[in-house]
This record gives sequence, C-alpha cells and structure tokens, in this order.
Amino acid sequence: MVTQLHSTAVSTVASVRARTTLGKTRERKRRGALSVVTRGVVYVHSAPPAICPHVEWALSDVLGSRVSLAWTEQPASPGQLRASVSWSGQPGTGGRLASALRKWQMLRYEVTEEPSPGADGERICYLPGRGFWRAAISASGDAMLGESQLMDLMGRADGLDDLISRISSALGTEVDAELEPYRRAGEGTAVTWLHQVG
Repeated sequence: MVTQLHSTAVSTVASVRARTTLGKTRERKRRGALSVVTRGVVYVHSAPPAICPHVEWALSDVLGSRVSLAWTEQPASPGQLRASVSWSGQPGTGGRLASALRKWQMLRYEVTEEPSPGADGERICYLPGRGFWRAAISASGDAMLGESQLMDLMGRADGLDDLISRISSALGTEVDAELEPYRRAGEGTAVTWLHQVG
C-alpha cells in the first residue's frame, strides 16, 4: 500500500512537472522523455525587399514550418523593410536562426532566446560592416559576462580606460546604440508567433 501511494505520488509529481511553466520556459513530456521548450524573437530590422523571401525560407528551414512575415517599411532606413517573428523551440534554436541569416550580409537583425533549464538566454545581433555580437542574457534581459570573460578582459586591458571600453564592448553598448533607431522605428508593429515542429 505504501509503495503504491509513493508510486502514485511520484507519477503525479512528474505529470505536474511536465506541464509546469518555469519562468517563460516550459517543459514538455514527449514519448517518455522530458524535452525543454524555450522561446524568443527574431527582429529583422532592415532588409532589401528582394531578400525578404529568402529570409522567410531560411527561418522556415530552421523552424520546420512555413514562415510568412508581415513586412513593413523601415523609416530608419528608407527603401528597406522590417519584420519580426516570435518563435518557440528547443534551446539553441536562436543560434540556429541567427546562423541561417548570416549569408545575407546586408541584413540588420537581432535574435533573442529566453533562458531555459540548463541554458542561459542569449541575444545575437548582426550589423552590416560590424558582424556578430553575441551575449548570454539573464531572465531580466541583461547581458551577462562570465568570470572567465571578465578575467580575459582584465588580462588584455591596458589600463582602466581600456578595461572600461572592453567591458562596454562586451556588453554590446555600441551595438545597442546602432540598433536603437531601428528598434524605435518598429514600435507598435505586429509580431507573428511560430512554433518549431519536431
């Protein structure tokens, strides 16, 4: 009787855990194994109109479902279009999405992934002429620097001013300053939700 109650209690707790929301990340039980699901957003801040279908195809390939974005004019860059899409999938999907867009160096984009059990969140930005900037992100959205990163920055710094500059660069201060006009120009636009298949 005690074994049966313990067994029932354990399976009930496991069932509740499989449906529990952990912050903004959910765990799903799939075919007997627990799979972690996280979410994020792809912001294409500026893209030439001719490239827009290619962006949709690249995102579709990663997510495993058809992506159709609502493109709008980008006031911060006349002649360019902007769009954003929210996604859900396994941890690491944000990196795969950013990587899928890297072949079009004229794009300006940002990919976020929320933290999930066992994985930090991250933000990946790409700016033409500057390349990629990538950082771990806390649950509150702050860029985080690990101990080894700080030790490396301190070891390479040539004085306090250089250290401050290196920390600022690692935190993405310049990237944020360059992206801010594009972000503000997109306020109030619709966001599409997509879910990774499989």
